[in-house]
Amino acid sequence: MSSRGDSGDYRGAVAPTVSYCVVNTNGREYLLACLAAIERTHPAELDREVIVLDNASEDGSAAAVRELGGEIGLIALDRRSGKAENDSRLMGGAHGRYCLLLNEDSELRPGATAALVAALEANPSAAAAGPQLLDSAGHPVPCAWRFPSVATALAGALFLHRWLTVQSKGSRTRRVDWAQSSALLVRREAAEAVGYMDPDFFVYYDECDFAKRLAAAGWRSLFVPAAEAVHHDQLSTDLAAGLPRIVEFHRNRDRYMRKHHGRAGALAVRVLTAWAYAVRALAATVVPGQPADVYRAHARQALLPDRGESLRDRAQGTASSSMRSTS
Repeated sequence: MSSRGDSGDYRGAVAPTVSYCVVNTNGREYLLACLAAIERTHPAELDREVIVLDNASEDGSAAAVRELGGEIGLIALDRRSGKAENDSRLMGGAHGRYCLLLNEDSELRPGATAALVAALEANPSAAAAGPQLLDSAGHPVPCAWRFPSVATALAGALFLHRWLTVQSKGSRTRRVDWAQSSALLVRREAAEAVGYMDPDFFVYYDECDFAKRLAAAGWRSLFVPAAEAVHHDQLSTDLAAGLPRIVEFHRNRDRYMRKHHGRAGALAVRVLTAWAYAVRALAATVVPGQPADVYRAHARQALLPDRGESLRDRAQGTASSSMRSTS
């Protein structure tokens, strides 16, 4: 592992190949498992650094990282920030040729880092590479898609999303529009060239907007099924607990559409998406075990994304304005 001093400068002459960039929000046990997986799976032939950004957690996460000792860099925030801002901060301060963005609830499987690095090394025009994500039971889940548009919203309204929009398919590395950033290897040079991620996206659609801007600059994104990472599902089906997340999701989808497709395109996607969720809500009233209230909330929020309290609203309403940083 390459070593870092308190200033963040390297004592050795060679910067690392990979910077592991982990964002954590109140996920202490997940975070420790994520860091253990990095230690367990990192290819010995590649130099590395590990940086954790603790997003104003209240569960002792920062202290747990300090207790691990070693050469893990720690940025401990006192004010909760959005994922795009946090990932950008990590990439901007990293020294590796590649930044492997990780959520605290993601665990790399053996060979994942090596396969992702090999994919970007073999494709100089590729800026990002995502692994096959697995749920907590080890089952593959969709993790790469076509860019959102009126056409993809129409596919969703016709319930053809799985066949026409999901791109994380097959057993070979393939080009995709965008891949989920729960585990995403990024070429730091490309990220810097496009100004990293847009902080207007607090969470959700941040990596999608990032990939869209990379594509506009001539870069590609890849799906690398030979690499695998477990992404533990922490989302609750309890509507009271999950409503701010639903608000944030649809608000940022609308933000993405207005940014890249204009107001007319955004309005069309609102209507089509609301229709798809309304149909699911209606079906859930007769299908046992389906969360009809959650689907109804999605339908309302898709149509009226500006209503309600989002995760950003909640964080800004309770956060302090100060911040500290340690290495």
